[in-house]
Amino acid sequence: MKKFNLGLTKFELGLWVLSVFAVLASSLFSETVDILTIIASLIGVTALIFVAKGYALGQILTIVFAVFYGIISFFFKYYGEMITYLCMTAPIALGATISWLRHPYKGTKEVEVNRLTKKQVAVMIVSALIVTVAFYFILSAMGNANIIFSTISVTTSFVASYLTFYRSPYYAIGYAANDLVLIVLWVLAAIENISYFPMIVCFIMFFVNDIYGFLNWRRMEKRQNKE
Repeated sequence: MKKFNLGLTKFELGLWVLSVFAVLASSLFSETVDILTIIASLIGVTALIFVAKGYALGQILTIVFAVFYGIISFFFKYYGEMITYLCMTAPIALGATISWLRHPYKGTKEVEVNRLTKKQVAVMIVSALIVTVAFYFILSAMGNANIIFSTISVTTSFVASYLTFYRSPYYAIGYAANDLVLIVLWVLAAIENISYFPMIVCFIMFFVNDIYGFLNWRRMEKRQNKE
């Protein structure tokens, strides 16, 4: 069992099992089962539990999730989501994987928690503003569905990815905000096509996992600073 859970605590293993069950159970409410959606959701909730642990494996799985999610978004004309995850989230997750592997905490699988400098915070804010304005006009030109929520999703996803790369505990707050926006987006999608219902459940479980991720990273930060 210790080898199977890859370092997860009983609570974390339970949270992962609950997330997987919720995703699989949600497919029962769909008239047609979208296999791609189910696979993406399962990969996503698995990635988050390892990101919450501060393990680079979580970032590797995030790259895989981003590819699946980008394809799903394309089919529903959520081009902002497609571009964000394929052209921003996936590359940044790759960079984060390298960054996390280069900054292990005392030779363990756990990443060393970092505190952002004032300059890094300023760069994040300015970059987020530029990304928001640019993507609003890009998505408008592409005929993106639900343009306002899609633009907000791009912004929150960018901030979350930026914080993840720099190993900040607040990455989880960024992703939790993004989860709430995505829940709204996929509710709107499910109204038109109920087969997208699992995506709603997926991001509800993402939200739960990200809240846990923030709490766990804060514990990691305090423990590392103390040691």
